[in-house]
Amino acid sequence: MRARRRDERGVVFPSPVVMLSILAVAMAAVAFLATRGAEPTEREVVASSGEPSVSPTPSAQPTPKPKSKPKPVVERGKTYVEVYNNSGITGLAGQVGSRATDAGWQVVGTDNWVGSVNGNTVFYPQRLKAAAELLALDLGIGRTALAVDPMRLDRLTVILTGELR
Repeated sequence: MRARRRDERGVVFPSPVVMLSILAVAMAAVAFLATRGAEPTEREVVASSGEPSVSPTPSAQPTPKPKSKPKPVVERGKTYVEVYNNSGITGLAGQVGSRATDAGWQVVGTDNWVGSVNGNTVFYPQRLKAAAELLALDLGIGRTALAVDPMRLDRLTVILTGELR
């Protein structure tokens, strides 16, 4: 008797890596065909000594200049200020508080600050940013930052880590 030979034919599926590669190539081809006729909308930005100038590509339309908002008028006497000493210098918050009062600010308190601050800083809530910049200028402080908890959000908070110049 003759043994019958079995026919073991079947389908072999490619590995997942090969399938993902084929899928990636197909998607790249679709993306290429979809964007083939689109013109670039990029603009070249060139910095000069004055304001940066933007030279649009031929297909881009120049955009109108945004209207600048007028800076809010800061009324020193209507802005509350708290001054805190975070240094080892006795009486520093009181001295700087008096200096701010002499400049027209409404200082409502001075005390010691417990915590860590990186340098003399005027902290402000977002709506008092312009006032914070003016107070920093009046006092000779070079740093402003958004107020953080536990600072009050209706006033400026000055934290001193050393003497002012």
